[in-house]
Amino acid sequence: QVQLVESGGGLVQPGGSLRLSCAASGRLESNNVMGWSRQAPGKQRELVARISSGGMRSYADSAKGRFTISRDNAKNTVFLQMNSLKPEDTAVYYCNTARGWTMRIDYWGQGTQVTVSS
Repeated sequence: QVQLVESGGGLVQPGGSLRLSCAASGRLESNNVMGWSRQAPGKQRELVARISSGGMRSYADSAKGRFTISRDNAKNTVFLQMNSLKPEDTAVYYCNTARGWTMRIDYWGQGTQVTVSS
């Protein structure tokens, strides 16, 4: 069993920045992949970014150039640095983990709200 706890959401003005954190505890696989998804009202959940334990990264097109995912393997923590935020980035952001790069996501956090508004 794995537990994921997100923090760092909030209200920010367009063009601003936020840094999300997610701490994982429990039985993590050595090749685990950690990531961030988001879900806006009335929309499907979207995988925004993910990172392997070895540092391989991928991003959704909507996140490229603005968001950076990183992780601290020693602390089982993943971060999402979000810059140049837009109102369309408003969503609940969920941390997640999978047992490998090609494996399905099997654990989710509770989510943290990000609101981009003036």
